[in-house]
Amino acid sequence: MSRFLTPAKIGLLALIELYVEGAVPNEGIIPVINFLASNLTDCDLSPTAGNNFNPTTDRWKKAESAIRLVVSIKDFEALLSPLSAADKLPGRRLWDRFLEKLWGIDSLHGLHEFFAVMPGLLRKTREEMRRLGLDEEEEQGKGVRLGRNSPFGAFVRRAHVEFVRMKFEGVTELWKMFVRYRQPTAGYWTRRHPQYGGRLSFDAVLMEGEEEWGGRETDELAVMAYGRMLLPVVGGDRETLPVSTDDVEGLLEFQIEQIQKYGIRIPPQIRDRFKTFLKGSHVVPSLSHYLSFSDSWRSGDFPTSFDYLHRYFDYTMLNRDRLFYQYALMNLAIVQSDFGCHKEAVATMLEAVSTARENRDMTCLNFALNWFFHFGRAHPHLVRELENSSMLDNGKETLAFLRVKAKETGMWILWGSALLSEAKLGMANGESVSVAFEHMVRSSQLIVERNMKTMMGAQLSMNITMWDRLGLSPMSSMACQVFLSCHARSSVFDDELKITYRLAGLLAGKGKYEEAFSLLESLDSNSLRSAKPNQYWHLYRGLLKLRRDLHRNNLPAADTLLSQLLQTGPEDLDQDMVFIIDTLHIESLIRHKDFESAFTKVDSMITSLRENNRDIALRIRLLLAKAHLFDSINRPEKGFSIAMRAASMAWRALLIPLLWQAIGAVANILNSLSEFSAAAQLLLSILPRVLETDVLFTAGTLYNLLADARMGQAGQFFYMAGSESSTEQEKQRGRRKQRELAMRAHAALESAYKYFERVEDVEKQGEVLAKMATVMRVLGDEGVSEGYAARYLSLKRESERVNG
Repeated sequence: MSRFLTPAKIGLLALIELYVEGAVPNEGIIPVINFLASNLTDCDLSPTAGNNFNPTTDRWKKAESAIRLVVSIKDFEALLSPLSAADKLPGRRLWDRFLEKLWGIDSLHGLHEFFAVMPGLLRKTREEMRRLGLDEEEEQGKGVRLGRNSPFGAFVRRAHVEFVRMKFEGVTELWKMFVRYRQPTAGYWTRRHPQYGGRLSFDAVLMEGEEEWGGRETDELAVMAYGRMLLPVVGGDRETLPVSTDDVEGLLEFQIEQIQKYGIRIPPQIRDRFKTFLKGSHVVPSLSHYLSFSDSWRSGDFPTSFDYLHRYFDYTMLNRDRLFYQYALMNLAIVQSDFGCHKEAVATMLEAVSTARENRDMTCLNFALNWFFHFGRAHPHLVRELENSSMLDNGKETLAFLRVKAKETGMWILWGSALLSEAKLGMANGESVSVAFEHMVRSSQLIVERNMKTMMGAQLSMNITMWDRLGLSPMSSMACQVFLSCHARSSVFDDELKITYRLAGLLAGKGKYEEAFSLLESLDSNSLRSAKPNQYWHLYRGLLKLRRDLHRNNLPAADTLLSQLLQTGPEDLDQDMVFIIDTLHIESLIRHKDFESAFTKVDSMITSLRENNRDIALRIRLLLAKAHLFDSINRPEKGFSIAMRAASMAWRALLIPLLWQAIGAVANILNSLSEFSAAAQLLLSILPRVLETDVLFTAGTLYNLLADARMGQAGQFFYMAGSESSTEQEKQRGRRKQRELAMRAHAALESAYKYFERVEDVEKQGEVLAKMATVMRVLGDEGVSEGYAARYLSLKRESERVNG
């Protein structure tokens, strides 16, 4: 394996020479320059695909093109065949001119001549012009010349220097690889130029010497010079690919960058072809061990990833002393944390902090402290002792310290992350929303100024959370769609997966379950090959299905899903995901009428959240769940203080959707206390804002409560109409008012039924149908009442059939 030069790079040099000579037509200049730039630098001048972005093809396009170019000459043919040559001769394409350059290198001596003229493509320096007696006008009159420091000029200079430095053995090996690389074009070249045909046309020396030496002797000499290259390929027995160390290292760095940037695994086809690249290398680059570690880590293979991590840093520290020891510890701690070894991860990261301090590595130290902050929020019981004896005790102080240090050291991503974490911490503690918005705006400004595209996922996630808490669901949905349409291609796949689930959850809240499932199914299958994203994808899909089964009252299917979901704990999932699973478990217990277990679980969760000082929104949700439990056992008034406390906390923290649910719980208690007018007034004041949240189940519940309040008011007027002390006029007015309120109750029930039907909640649909039948009987319409009753019985029989 050569250090830099390969047959593909000789082809690039020939193409550059054609461009300098002016052989490229005007319409082909941009495609040719883009082809050269994309293969020589990290730049790609081709227009993007817009909305047709495909992560699998686009993210790995550079690696695929590099591999194709090294393996085959077909990429040159695909580029140059459609273009005509600049001389405009009939039937003459740019591909023909390119082949003239390649087949013009007809021997090992020709290869030396090819590289000897390469410096002539460069613009001469002032010193060279002075030595040759030339002036600038004469130099410019010679046509296009490459700047010595331009990307193309630097490539030509390096190629020439590398060729001059090569030993004779390396040059002959390069010549043989070039002959094999060029050979697929022999048939086309012979048809266009029959005078150059023949079985030994690849080497002019052999062709000229055949007449003098004889055919047999020439064949023996060719076999000695070219070896197995002249023999046919048998089965899978092939020689190594014509690849250089520079190509291997470039592909290694690109693949590691993609894994770290997007959090995904290498596609199988690229991984397999890259392994064939390494077959010709006598020394495996140490960076390949880190690539294997990253791929094993993403695949969920802890022992293999642990082994490759040790291999990589053993080789690294062998050459660079202990400068990278803290990074080895940091990588090890992150891997241990991902695989659930949290205590070991804390100990390893503490050692990384100590080593970073000894080496005065502020970058590593800041990252480690940031990791400790987020780890402490997710696992507070593991870092409680550390918090009591360090500055980690106060999250605000930790984030302020990280923000200042990140700004000093120029760690812009950490700075933006600290600002977003401050906003998130403020919202979790129920503090000022305006302060949280200020942090988000400062982070957004930093992201735009520094062009940190990978931070857009975290930024928009915070925006989505903020709009959700303010009850503006359309804004949340719009932010999700903006991210998936514009920023998913440059963000970590974990952000894409989470925001896709957020959008799917919003669709499920509207009753659009099929759209939600299809949205999750549309994610890139290669990105889901990673263990963690795959686990969360199945989890998200299971949560949506569990919510749908609970609404459909399909309890056997819900129990099966719950039994699987409850096996995962805080060691495997985020705390928020564990909370969602626990709340769905509570709902399942309520539908099973197991109220005692539900009460026990709610109380234990409230105690745990209070001890760990978790998000105020989670505590409010548990208070509302407890108030709902009291309502389920027909004792709603016992939850009055709980509902009022939840409403007060939600109002102070501006958690608008939870505030409406808390007010609905208060209105339900007022209904049970016969305060129907107050309940109706509360419900009518919040229902327009509830509809903005797009949570149809909450809207249906509040309309159901409004119908109860209206019927309660109608009952009061019925009592007034039947009272003996009332005048006839008062009785008539009472009967009219009773009928009017009953009709309003029926309208509210129709709205409630519409929303419950859209979210497919069978139990609530049956409850509303029973109430509608009763209301119509009160209004004297027996036919419609019987129809509602028949629908109720049909729904009940279907539910019983599903539940066995």
